[in-house]
Amino acid sequence: MSKSAAVNDRQQNLSAQAVWQDYYELTKPKVVMLLLLTALVGMCLATEGWVDWVTLTAGLSGIGLLSSAAAVINHVVDRQIDSKMARTFNRPVSKGKISPLRALTFAAVLALSGYLSLEIWVNTLTAVLTLGGLVGYAVVYTMYLKRATPQNIVIGGLAGAIPPLLGWTAVTGEIHPNALLLVLIVFTWTPPHFWALAIHRVKDYARAEIPMLPVTHGIEFTKTSVFLYTILLGLVCLLPYLVGMTGIIYLIGSSALNIGFLYYAWKLKFASDEHTAMQTFKFSIIHLMVLFVVLLLDHYFKYNL
Repeated sequence: MSKSAAVNDRQQNLSAQAVWQDYYELTKPKVVMLLLLTALVGMCLATEGWVDWVTLTAGLSGIGLLSSAAAVINHVVDRQIDSKMARTFNRPVSKGKISPLRALTFAAVLALSGYLSLEIWVNTLTAVLTLGGLVGYAVVYTMYLKRATPQNIVIGGLAGAIPPLLGWTAVTGEIHPNALLLVLIVFTWTPPHFWALAIHRVKDYARAEIPMLPVTHGIEFTKTSVFLYTILLGLVCLLPYLVGMTGIIYLIGSSALNIGFLYYAWKLKFASDEHTAMQTFKFSIIHLMVLFVVLLLDHYFKYNL
């Protein structure tokens, strides 16, 4: 038996042993849950009352399914890269537990189900925008930007920033400036969030020949970029209060969160150790989660007290 045939047999055997947890892992559930949180807040902020249960259920399901499909496609396209990186080498497709064809079939089912859910029970605008987010992440970012420019996460971050807008359009059927402010917050948050991880995993990205900022411009330059973007994020987070979209609860909560993020960014730039980059990355996730919960609390008290 030839070496290639043996490899094919091994991959087929691993694919046959794939369990539902492997397919679940393909969808990047933790990432999707964070996206759905921002979409949910977008829904709630779009109305003074309660969100209709059909819109809520079908909207979150459709957005979640299409986001999951994008994640699965990312696993397939990046399988060679994933196999070279310590953080990702054990992913189901790169490990051979699930074949690319089966993964793409799974992605197609998820995408079709998600689109139909939005088209039938929500509205066409949300369905088209969510599909556009899939194309932006799975095709524009994963297939091109990620391999083409160190600004990949800045440009491609827009695809991951649109869920609040999707939640808003699901309820109202229109694009509103307040929804775009929420998108701008996530868009500005994405570079310092991801570059902190890239600093921690710089050797992996260099080995995989991915032009992430710390690989192409060095770690110190990336630390400076994280620090400056974190300052910009703090300013952007003031906008919802300044335009009257939110109240004092949001102002206090967002200010505290941004001071915390700025502390980690400052430490990363001026007093870092081997753990600081990862600590900054982890705090950035907490920052976005709590920030959107604060947005929700502020909105609730604004209209119910």
